[in-house]
Amino acid sequence: MSFNNIYDISGSAMNAQVMRLDTIASNLANADTAASSEAEAYHALKPVFAAMYQQSNDATDDSNGVSASVKMLGIVESDRAVEQRYEPNNPLANGDGYVFYSNVNSLEEMADMMSASRSYQTSVEVLGRVNSMQQSILRLGQS
Repeated sequence: MSFNNIYDISGSAMNAQVMRLDTIASNLANADTAASSEAEAYHALKPVFAAMYQQSNDATDDSNGVSASVKMLGIVESDRAVEQRYEPNNPLANGDGYVFYSNVNSLEEMADMMSASRSYQTSVEVLGRVNSMQQSILRLGQS
């Protein structure tokens, strides 16, 4: 595997974690939003990722013909039920006096944020180590 492939893999992993952090930020920002119906209530967003492996027939490719990356397949809404509270004096209350709140679980989102941050940091460390390896190889070539 060439150094370029390592950079590509780490870069795609970092992009995936940034998208994950973006959806978490959106979810946390809307955690306590209220609506007058279940359909209007904010539903938590979840990114969907896949590992992509590609076979290369390029003779100049020194990666043994295989490369990998992380691909974002899309963003889906959580199917968890929204919270329904009886608040007849709330201006958003429906005819029955209920207000609907988002289905965001702040505790889960915070744990997911910590996981995404650590994954991002791991990719940064991989890039740092590859850079250090390349510098060591260059110093060997100079001596």
